[in-house]
Amino acid sequence: MRRYPLRSLLLSLLLIAVSPVAGADQPGRAHAADADYLLALSWQPAFCETHRNKQECRSQQVGRYDASYLSLHGLWPQPKSKVYCGASKKLRKRDKRGRWQGLPRLQLSTATRETLERVMPGSASFLHRHEWIKHGSCYGTAERYFKDSVALLKAINQSLVGRLFREKIGDRLSLDQLRQAFDRAFGAGSGRRVVMKCRKGMITELRIALRGDPSAGSLAELIQAASVSNGKSCRKGRVDAAGFSSGAGMDAAHHR
Repeated sequence: MRRYPLRSLLLSLLLIAVSPVAGADQPGRAHAADADYLLALSWQPAFCETHRNKQECRSQQVGRYDASYLSLHGLWPQPKSKVYCGASKKLRKRDKRGRWQGLPRLQLSTATRETLERVMPGSASFLHRHEWIKHGSCYGTAERYFKDSVALLKAINQSLVGRLFREKIGDRLSLDQLRQAFDRAFGAGSGRRVVMKCRKGMITELRIALRGDPSAGSLAELIQAASVSNGKSCRKGRVDAAGFSSGAGMDAAHHR
C-alpha cells in the first residue's frame, strides 16, 4: 500500500477546501442532450404597469428596445428544484429577500454586459445578478449563461412570434394565435411547449420548454425535443404599449 506524507495530504485537503464552488463564476459542467430548461421572456410594458417605481420602468419609452420586443427574464434549468448550485446560505438569503444589488458583481465581457442592458431592462434593478445566482449557477459561467440566453431571445424576436407581438401592440392576443405562430416558426407542435402568463388582463410573460444543449442546437430543435408543457396558461391578453395607462395599479411587492 502506497503511503503519502502527512504534509502532502494536508495540502491536498486544503486545495479542495478553497476550490471555487460550482455556483461561482467558473467554467460550468457539460450540458447533456437530455437536459431540460424553461426560457422565460417578459413583455416589459405590461410588467411596468404594476412596477412603475422600478428604475427600468421609469425610464421606459416608446423608442426603446423593450417597448416592441420581448425581453429576457431568464433561462431556468429544470426541474425547478435545480437552483442555487454552490451558492452560500448568505447569498441565498440575500437573493430571496430581493437584495439583489448586494449580490456579487458578475464576470461578463463588455459586449455581453452592454447587450444585457438593452435586452434585459431588469438588469437596471440587478435582475441579472438574481438570475445568475438562482438559475445560472446551475448552468455554467455567467458569460456563457447570458450569451446563450440572449441568442435564444434573439431567435424568438426575429421569428414570426416576435413579429406577431409587434403587430398586436395595443391589441389582444390569444393563446391559440400565439401557439400557431410558434408552430409556423419552429415546427408543428412547438406551440404546445409554450405557456402564456397574464396579469390584470395583460400578457406579461412567455415560458418556453427546451431540451438539449442551448449552445449547440437550434431553437427549433430545442423546442421540438422538449416535453409538452402542462403549465397553466391564460387564454387571451392585451399586448400592452409602452407608457402607463390609468387604473393599472401598483404592485411593488410582486417579485420576478
